[in-house]
Amino acid sequence: MTTDTPANVRKAAEDYQWEGVERMPYKEDERALFKTVTRQILFSDPALDGELRYFEVAAGGFSTLERHEHVHAVMIFRGHGHCLVGDSVRAVAERDLVYIPPMTWHQFRATGDQPLGFLCLVNARRDKPQLPTTDDLAALARDPAIAAFLNGTPTTAA
Repeated sequence: MTTDTPANVRKAAEDYQWEGVERMPYKEDERALFKTVTRQILFSDPALDGELRYFEVAAGGFSTLERHEHVHAVMIFRGHGHCLVGDSVRAVAERDLVYIPPMTWHQFRATGDQPLGFLCLVNARRDKPQLPTTDDLAALARDPAIAAFLNGTPTTAA
């Protein structure tokens, strides 16, 4: 939680925000390429051993292409778009679930005319993201569907 005194109930506020939860920049690492993304930490408590976060990608925006040693469990909460998980590009929409295994390249794009919002559950103690090298990007782009996704023009059906 982002407040000093945890609340048992935090009401939903306007525009996909919650009482007592700060809307923050997505990254503090300028090396990571992303566009128009915010994050909110909804639950973070050592007793949970996990963290539930809400990310919102503005229309036309995208998260960082990265991988980690930890797992992600994602639920699309608002809008629709596309995601890359490993060697697969998929269209995603509200209530879809996305599992991201360890050390798997992943990225989310809001390819519609509205924001793509998603809940993300991760370990409370997690590793730093790994960014792709030039060789990693070249290997990913050998697949035409992934190349189109990385260029912002996914070819999978919505």
